[in-house]
Amino acid sequence: MQKKVGLFFGTFNPIHVGHLIIANHLAEHSDLEEVWMVVTPHNPHKKKKTLLDDIHRLAMVRIAIEDYPKIQASNIEFELPQPNYTVNTLVVLEEKFPKKEFCLIMGEDNLKSFHKCKNYEVILERYPIYVYPRISEATAKTQFSNHQNITKIDAPIVEISASFIRKNIALEKNIRPLLPKNVWEYLDEMNFYR
Repeated sequence: MQKKVGLFFGTFNPIHVGHLIIANHLAEHSDLEEVWMVVTPHNPHKKKKTLLDDIHRLAMVRIAIEDYPKIQASNIEFELPQPNYTVNTLVVLEEKFPKKEFCLIMGEDNLKSFHKCKNYEVILERYPIYVYPRISEATAKTQFSNHQNITKIDAPIVEISASFIRKNIALEKNIRPLLPKNVWEYLDEMNFYR
């Protein structure tokens, strides 16, 4: 039987406790056996200049999940040509891991713009999508709300953003409660976002 793996894509710039809360909730309270945090080299919707190098973001994800055996870090997209699309990543993962059944994890806000993804119809047809709640105008019904491959997850609503963290580090505010302790120490030691 195939092991069911949830793919949680993100730039994780930086990874914060909100990401961990969602990933752990899905690993513990859904039928997913593992959650992979897929570190994206560059999201076309985000400015590259604020993005730490791939290796640093991956390192932070790895240290953040050290105590979470059901959560793994993935750098699969580092190997793919850029710009990369989720549909391509899914094909590569299926080829590399034929004994795993892959599912997508996304926030309710991302579901609203899902139709802008390359080959979204193929993704929707072939992969289950787990949607966690967000507080935003995007929580209104979307064209996908009742699709058979979409499962709404009753997860905690976490409204922490990496951009808020970066901005407040630059302003020398204490944002340590928003980050895993070892991630904060890494950022502080490397003097990132200042």
